[in-house]
Amino acid sequence: MPSRAADVSLRGAAGVCALLSAVVHIVIAPEHLEEKTYIGVLFLVGSVALLIAAAGLVRRNPLPGWWLGALVNGGMILGFALSRTVGLPGYHETEWDLPYGALSIASEVAFLAAFATWYGAGKPRPSPPQVTRPATSLRVR
Repeated sequence: MPSRAADVSLRGAAGVCALLSAVVHIVIAPEHLEEKTYIGVLFLVGSVALLIAAAGLVRRNPLPGWWLGALVNGGMILGFALSRTVGLPGYHETEWDLPYGALSIASEVAFLAAFATWYGAGKPRPSPPQVTRPATSLRVR
């Protein structure tokens, strides 16, 4: 577990990122509901999941919030990339949809970076090997 200050900072930053991504997707959901219904629904479902993840980050045990946020943000990044490369069923974008695309990608990547830092700080570090002197068992007479 990271220090208390680092824990609060990382959880706060990740919460802001989750909220930003949720708001961006809520704002653009109506347009996508008209264009391709399932994309708009996914935006709304992802937004609700990110709001739950942000709320989960303020709990005593933030691990479920971190994992939910990481999975949703990772899925949104994957969906963004697929929709602009090979396309999704019946849906293919060619632009970044500025400023929303850039805002959502930046917040999603920042969330994942905060999660990786928080999760990595909780791993025990192996202690350096101790240098010991061999015990002498021979007595000199």
